[in-house]
Amino acid sequence: MVITGAAELLAAWEAGLGEAPVGRALLLHRTARPDVGAERLSALPVGEREADLFALRRELFGERMQVRLACGACGEDMEFDLDAGELAGSLGGRGESAVRVQQDGWEVEFRLPGVADLTAAVRAAHPRTALLARCLVSAVHDGTAVTAGELPAPVQSRIVEAADPGADLALNVACPECGQATRAELDIATYLWTELDAWARDVLLDVHLLATAYGWSEPEILALSPTRRRYYLELCADV
Repeated sequence: MVITGAAELLAAWEAGLGEAPVGRALLLHRTARPDVGAERLSALPVGEREADLFALRRELFGERMQVRLACGACGEDMEFDLDAGELAGSLGGRGESAVRVQQDGWEVEFRLPGVADLTAAVRAAHPRTALLARCLVSAVHDGTAVTAGELPAPVQSRIVEAADPGADLALNVACPECGQATRAELDIATYLWTELDAWARDVLLDVHLLATAYGWSEPEILALSPTRRRYYLELCADV
């Protein structure tokens, strides 16, 4: 993974300001995998993208991810930490490109959906059927080939369950007050974008203060290491 500098990260942040969440997730993935073209990124399984984003988060902001959640039973605020490195490792490296389901005479092969597949499917009148149609490799019932629309609901459900476990990270958190568990899904793209947004605004404030104090340009200020930039800011505060 190649980590870009402050100027490149600011450019990605600026480009994402006017984007919907799907567009922002793609921008973040391009930042994580600059060696891979946009078309290829859109075709990667969603779980692989999530692993890349967790790895990017670790490189940019460290291992520790702080999460806050309200208990679904008593409403108590809960705060806990996750390890970005462990999550990246648990989601990556599956190596499969397709899943196979055999049930009640049905034999179905289904490639793992990519981001482009999910984006197209949610726009359809029947998202599940549309996703199956896009990603179905083959379907046979008692030796006869069938289409995605002919798959019965139980088989469709089996395929969806098996498709890509890495695509959704679900957490069950026990409340320290009432002991009840609350289920929550962690959307790493949204989490990382929120952090990048806060980081970008802080950096732009640093640029403003140092440009005002020293007359330096933005590229000159961004070329400084974070440590040196902070030191100059402390000197400005002492004046």
